[in-house]
Amino acid sequence: MKTVVTTAYRPTSSTLEWAARVSADLSLLQVPRNKRSIDRMHGDEGADLLVCLKERLEFYPVGKKEPFFFHPNSAAFRTKRPLEQDPVIEVSGLQSGDSFLDCTLGLASDSLVASQHVGEKGQVLGCESHPVLAYVVGQGLRTYKEMPHLIEAMKRIRVVSSDAVSFLKTLESDSIDVIYMDPMFTEEITEASNFTPLRGPADHGQLTERWVAEAKRVARKSIVLKAHFRSQDFERFGFNRRVRPNTKFHYGVILVTP
Repeated sequence: MKTVVTTAYRPTSSTLEWAARVSADLSLLQVPRNKRSIDRMHGDEGADLLVCLKERLEFYPVGKKEPFFFHPNSAAFRTKRPLEQDPVIEVSGLQSGDSFLDCTLGLASDSLVASQHVGEKGQVLGCESHPVLAYVVGQGLRTYKEMPHLIEAMKRIRVVSSDAVSFLKTLESDSIDVIYMDPMFTEEITEASNFTPLRGPADHGQLTERWVAEAKRVARKSIVLKAHFRSQDFERFGFNRRVRPNTKFHYGVILVTP
């Protein structure tokens, strides 16, 4: 499905200029809003919509009434707790100054927790295979100001517009301390409403032997998998499952032997 760029219902000179920049950055057609509703534009243009508002970008896939836009999601409260107790940090063994690759960036919640933990001497990369979603999240990480304690952590995250396996293949062996994987659940978790707009365009690829093999080649310390508690991927791919009672997802870890 193609994507076009437009503005708010009543555009201003600044949103028109922003739309022009976004259009150029992504090589997408910019179309006038002409006071059309989202539904009307979906029908008229036959395309997903990337809408430039005054304060943020919103992405409306065809058939979706709720937009995808950047916000810190669970990182908002997770980073206000002791980071050493966060399950991603605890399971992975991530330390200050380490490098962290998030193979499934989404809203960057896990990457934000990691970035806050590794600090200014660390490095955090996040892969998003859908180029528009990668752009929306990347812009959000640079411009979001509503949570001052996360601003520096947001700026440290580098968004990579690529699927995880392709990006891993470009990296040198033993070059990233922790590699993290959170594929879209094979069993939908209804509470995860933040991801409803993503269920159409996001990469729903599940874990593969090639993905795990590349992660093992690149990782220096550990590889972490987050998956539904019914998932057999932990056992299938050799992850040591860490059971979390009364939760719908578990974590698994492969510790990489030096």
